[in-house]
Amino acid sequence: MRIAGRKKSYLMENTLFDKVFRDREGKVILAQMPNLPFIVWIVVTVLKLIFTTGKISTGLEVIAFGVLFTWAWEELFQGVNYFRRALGFIVLVSLILSKIQ
Repeated sequence: MRIAGRKKSYLMENTLFDKVFRDREGKVILAQMPNLPFIVWIVVTVLKLIFTTGKISTGLEVIAFGVLFTWAWEELFQGVNYFRRALGFIVLVSLILSKIQ
């Protein structure tokens, strides 16, 4: 049943599953193509395995924290669904707690 002038997303059921896992187009989204901060974090994390001591290691640690923080912030406020936003929140809180302890 189509209502004139209304988008398909308005006709979807508003179940908890839909709110948590579906995007605006109705697709279930758990994982997606990584964005730039996440790709940089992966590369820097691999480099940290090679450079384990010294100034390079310290610099890589700062970069890794910064880009993962950026990724988590973007997911928290711009995630495509509640699952992605919750994931961003969990990572952001974990990062902050890791620096406090």
